Amino acid sequence: MAPSSPHPPSKRKHKTADSKNAQPSKKHKKTEPVKPNDKGKGRDREFQLVTSSMVVSVPPVFAGNPRAGVEEMLDSLIMRYIPALQGVVLSHSNLAFTSETGNIKGDCPYIVCDIRFDATIWNPHIGMKLKGRINLSSPDHISLLLHRTFNVSIPRHHIPSNEWEFEYGPAENDPEYAEQAEAEEGQAEGEESSDHDSGNGRWVSRSTGERLGGPDGKLEFTVIGLTVANEMLSLVGSIQEDPFSPAHVPFASASSPPPEETEERLPPSDEVMEDLDSEEEEDTFRLLKRKAATPVEEDEPEPPKPSKKKRKAKKVKD
Repeated sequence: MAPSSPHPPSKRKHKTADSKNAQPSKKHKKTEPVKPNDKGKGRDREFQLVTSSMVVSVPPVFAGNPRAGVEEMLDSLIMRYIPALQGVVLSHSNLAFTSETGNIKGDCPYIVCDIRFDATIWNPHIGMKLKGRINLSSPDHISLLLHRTFNVSIPRHHIPSNEWEFEYGPAENDPEYAEQAEAEEGQAEGEESSDHDSGNGRWVSRSTGERLGGPDGKLEFTVIGLTVANEMLSLVGSIQEDPFSPAHVPFASASSPPPEETEERLPPSDEVMEDLDSEEEEDTFRLLKRKAATPVEEDEPEPPKPSKKKRKAKKVKD
């Protein structure tokens, strides 16, 4: 008999169900765009990089090279506002097919594929402070160009009237205007003119007379509205200290007119009512008189028919 060992043999521990679940499992990718900063660290940024999944239908002309067809479809999204991404697509990269095969449903020749890509988007939101360059000044609004690409409009009621006033520029037939235009044409190409609002007028300070935006025309504003038209995004800005105050809402859009322009409409007095009644009575009497004065054409009465005796006598006579 073999002597028994003082230490019992060690037993192998089999993997339990919990240990199997602890391993990373492959899950299906989300079809909605996912932002890299889920905790909100990058939400205040103007430009963002997002990862998005999409289902596309590749035309049969790209059956030999589906990747080229998908890239061409993604190129058509550039500089367009995409609601699913909540921004304007500026570029895309890292295109990948999430499945090795595509699907053809029924008699449709298009190849349905699942893709994933990274997109750089311009995503401004309300309340964000941005800086643009003034390219047009008028008494009604100020127009800015943001990143030399996107349009921004600042209405008149969002410009502090106690600090700034509009100063009209010279007329077109003014000799000073002609000299100024020749000086602008003589500037070298590529140089930005410092007189960013010449000819149309400008907004200047009431106290110092300085031009709004300074010599370079750069102006910081707060985004108060987004406008999407034809898949193009434009902004509405404000330079008020409290841009979201109801005091800056234009009065023209209000339902009631201003109190200064309202007129108190009193009911007509008794004398006025009596005059009106007398005028109506006179008119009715005049109409009756006219009808009485005009002769009425009466129809001529038909001659009476002869009696039977007279008709018989006439026949006998004949």
